[in-house]
Amino acid sequence: MQWHQLTQPEQLDDIVRESAEHPVVIFKHSTSCSISAMAKSRLERQWADAGLGKVKPYYLDLLRFRPISNQIAEQFGIRHESPQLLLIRNGECRYDASHMSIQLGEVKKKLA
Repeated sequence: MQWHQLTQPEQLDDIVRESAEHPVVIFKHSTSCSISAMAKSRLERQWADAGLGKVKPYYLDLLRFRPISNQIAEQFGIRHESPQLLLIRNGECRYDASHMSIQLGEVKKKLA
């Protein structure tokens, strides 16, 4: 799995544009939270077998870039949580889950 770092607010505009061509996921991760670390590890282990090769994964370090997380919540009309995975397709959030509710199988269903 190749994470793309989300470090600039302007990248959200790029993500919206990208999502018109191919789906994008954003993983919001708290580097000080053990539950977030478990969720990230599980995503990384399951990614190759999940059939999501056309999905571009972005990673947001919440502790360093909290204002971007707030912007994501506002822009996509979702509640901020951590850890949290969002599927962006055609400029809209089509799936969001947090903690151990994050399921790549559910992401795949949303793409069908």
